[in-house]
Amino acid sequence: MSASLPVEPAGGTEHAEVAAVEASRATRLPGWFVILWRNRKCRIGLLMLLGFVVVAVLAPLIAPHDPRENSFTPSIGPGGGNWLGTTAQGEDVFSQLVYGARTSLVVGLAAGTLSTVIGLAVGLTAGYLRGTVDEVLSFFINLALVVPVLPLMITLAAYAPVKGLWLIIFVISVTGWAYGARLKRSQIITLRTRDYITAAKFAGDSTARIIAREILPNMTSLVVVGFMGACLGAIGGEAGLAFLGLGDPTTVSWGTMLNQANTGGAMLTGQWAWLIAPGLAFAGLMTALTLINFGVDALSNPHLRED
Repeated sequence: MSASLPVEPAGGTEHAEVAAVEASRATRLPGWFVILWRNRKCRIGLLMLLGFVVVAVLAPLIAPHDPRENSFTPSIGPGGGNWLGTTAQGEDVFSQLVYGARTSLVVGLAAGTLSTVIGLAVGLTAGYLRGTVDEVLSFFINLALVVPVLPLMITLAAYAPVKGLWLIIFVISVTGWAYGARLKRSQIITLRTRDYITAAKFAGDSTARIIAREILPNMTSLVVVGFMGACLGAIGGEAGLAFLGLGDPTTVSWGTMLNQANTGGAMLTGQWAWLIAPGLAFAGLMTALTLINFGVDALSNPHLRED
């Protein structure tokens, strides 16, 4: 997300910081939210994400039918009581689209959080302790990075003795933590040599206190960016596995809809809404998270902040 930045006049950074503080005081909103909201791209992303969250939470009220109700005429186009048509099994496409937002958000939040926690724990431990611990953990990080993720995900999902949404979350989490762990390890290696860390050590602070009070606050932006990236990967991973038929067949998701549209011959029957709608929804959610990342970058880089 790096790009060439225009040269700011002297005091531009201080002006952006002062403006954010003054706006925070005037509106009584947290300073970090003011910074995010003042970024145009992030603001659009937040509004888009809010829309998806509202749809997911109010799915029973928004969806006109139960997503598994198959009492309709199969394979009909948009119209009447079925706004986006029906599936080959006679289910309402629009209702499935609405409920699919729940699955994507749950997978993104759960798998993104788990991947971030694993990567943060491994990266912090390796970067701060160094020595033999660092060598052992770095070996596993590098091993996880060189193993092809997609074939590993497919293998775990296909041969697991149990099926379900939480299996997908587990598979995505255990295959997606290594990149974040490496970034956090590199960051903590640079932070652990700072003067304030040395002062905390001489003051007798414990390792846990130094990490919690001195190091983690200076890694907030990196952790949040890593979490957003993990959410993106998790949502994409779930959709990919479901499209390949390796997801939970009882769970309504956008990936499952794409799989059923493909196997149900949506292109042959001219049911473009059944095929395109989940793809557009998936692309919209991914775009929203990507746009929010622009604002998250501004939290740690004042040069990217907008007045």
